[in-house]
Amino acid sequence: MTCTPDVVVIGAGAAGLAAGVRLMEAGADFRVLEAASVRGGRAATDRETLGVPFDLGCHWLHDARANPFVPIARALGFAFDDSRGCRRGSRVHLGARFATPDEARDAEDAVEAAFEAVTAHGRAGHDVAASEVLPDLGRWEPLARHWLSLMSAAPPDRISTLDFSLYRDTEDNWPVLDGYGDLVLAHARHVPVTLNCPVTRIDHSGPRIVIESGEGTLHCRIVIVAVSTAVVAKGRLSFSPALPPHLGEAFAALPLGVAEKVALLFDKDVFGVAPRTGLDAFDESRAEALAVSAILNPAGVPAAVVHIAGPDAGALVRAGEGAMVDFAASALGRAFGPDLKRHVRRARVSRWSAQPFIGGAYSCALPGAGDLRHLLAEGLDARIFFAGEAVGGPAFSTAHGAHLSGIAAAEAALARLGPSSHD
Repeated sequence: MTCTPDVVVIGAGAAGLAAGVRLMEAGADFRVLEAASVRGGRAATDRETLGVPFDLGCHWLHDARANPFVPIARALGFAFDDSRGCRRGSRVHLGARFATPDEARDAEDAVEAAFEAVTAHGRAGHDVAASEVLPDLGRWEPLARHWLSLMSAAPPDRISTLDFSLYRDTEDNWPVLDGYGDLVLAHARHVPVTLNCPVTRIDHSGPRIVIESGEGTLHCRIVIVAVSTAVVAKGRLSFSPALPPHLGEAFAALPLGVAEKVALLFDKDVFGVAPRTGLDAFDESRAEALAVSAILNPAGVPAAVVHIAGPDAGALVRAGEGAMVDFAASALGRAFGPDLKRHVRRARVSRWSAQPFIGGAYSCALPGAGDLRHLLAEGLDARIFFAGEAVGGPAFSTAHGAHLSGIAAAEAALARLGPSSHD
């Protein structure tokens, strides 16, 4: 493959696809290259394992009243639930028994107190580890740490309070019942993408940028880099000349952590709860043990989608799919009986952190680096623009943040090309 488009978009996740939609609307000459065999990146819906849609990656329309995917979902006929929040009304299992209603409310209050403390310190300008500012949460500290890890894909000692506080958090978090991943793909269904085409090097030393890919060389005027921060930080995509120190530091300081899902389908209803019941489970007698959160009976089918996060979850990912499935089934079995395991019919796990062209769940700034995201938004050499969830402004770590960053990068590319290039 040797060609000379005006714009090359590297990556066909939510950001790269959004850039492709905008460039296509403008009539620009562009190519989208994707290293994987499928488009969508961390926007991925599975319709086979549970018999109903479930998302391996993004699932919630965060900040829904301002989320551009809400009108897109309405226009495309995708169902979502606008009555729910991420954590509201979850049952809590303490390792040996279920919490009482009063205890469950105390647990939720403790999680909110942890979030509020981290946010308050960040808004006061303190850029330290979240673990340093947590209040005394008593018995609920393991659960609060779990939720901080789940929401940031990083343990509290690797979460920047400043970065955490910059996220636009609202109560409007609505699940996409028909699959967020499928929604992202449906919106960009007409964007042409070259799959199985990893880009290894961007040479921007000359008047035209040279892209070295698995299928040959491209020469272009503008590049939109819509890959994860991990792909750049780990050198899987290199630059010549090398990235300037401030950009290299920004990519390294925004690593992707671990937040994974394990979906289990059962041969009967093993939970006896209403559809989409939330569950938080941790062992208060072993505070160091890995906690889990789950959605039980999604769409009314006998199933569970179990969420794990943090370094211990990373160890499970490295141990393989079997270890993840066994852990999730065991965690549910402690709450609903050991007989639960033998009723598992099918399973599917996400393992984003094990995928070389992704490398993790979503970005979280390290303590002391909470102000570096804006450097990525500035781009490089006025010809290379970065997009992705890490560049999503106050919507970082979300699909709609990635989407908005892709549009912004495309607009910058179009402005750089000038009107004659896309009339």
